[in-house]
Amino acid sequence: MVKTKTKIEKQLQKKTGSVVETVIAAKKAKGWMEVAGILSGPRKNSLNLNLSEIEEKVKDGESVVVSGKVLSGGELNKKVKVIALRFSERAKEKLLKSKIQTSTIIEEIKKNPEAKGVLVLKK
Repeated sequence: MVKTKTKIEKQLQKKTGSVVETVIAAKKAKGWMEVAGILSGPRKNSLNLNLSEIEEKVKDGESVVVSGKVLSGGELNKKVKVIALRFSERAKEKLLKSKIQTSTIIEEIKKNPEAKGVLVLKK
């Protein structure tokens, strides 16, 4: 269920840092409301995934959103685009070495405000 803008706004008051900027941008872009709802909620609701977990959940050619941090455990061999709030240094290195496209959520919102062809990974 997608949260209302009012609920997101209330929860956002407890947040700090880059999360606030990302949630505000996501809230304004129609297709990103679901991501805004996840990020504005408790941190335990955000998703931190290892590369191996992303590998299990996606198909070749997909663009996937991780509403948390991408961690370096395992390998990602599928040709996908990974969009996340943050990347660990090792994960970023592995993805660049594998020539896998990466993007932060805020960068992706600017490029693709409708979230066309984007799969949001959930718990």
